[in-house]
Amino acid sequence: MAGKAAAASAAATAARWAEGYPWREKLAKYKGELGKGVWGYWELGAWKPLGISARKRARLRKEVLLAGEDWTYDPPRGEMRTKRKGHKCDRISAEKRANTVELMKKMPQMLLDYKKRRWEKKMKEEDSGKS
Repeated sequence: MAGKAAAASAAATAARWAEGYPWREKLAKYKGELGKGVWGYWELGAWKPLGISARKRARLRKEVLLAGEDWTYDPPRGEMRTKRKGHKCDRISAEKRANTVELMKKMPQMLLDYKKRRWEKKMKEEDSGKS
């Protein structure tokens, strides 16, 4: 008797799966659980895992997306990282080299300004020495 019931149940399951994974029924069944989060949720200070395993959740998500429906149960994605990878010293040395090139372009004017300041200082000292 139990064998016949199991066979009937297996036949019903096979008939349902003939057209593919029954994602509409699964989605209706786990709609409340899927809305609680991806991994689980806190309830009265205790962590509760979801009633559906991650593997089954992923399969259900995949089937819904393949059918062209929207999957609204994923958490919102955060911003991408803008922090650069690599060694800081490499970036700083490149900035220093670029700064040196800019300063070398200004160097002739800087030298003329320096010579002028020195000459003015020398003239001021001579004037104060004469008085």
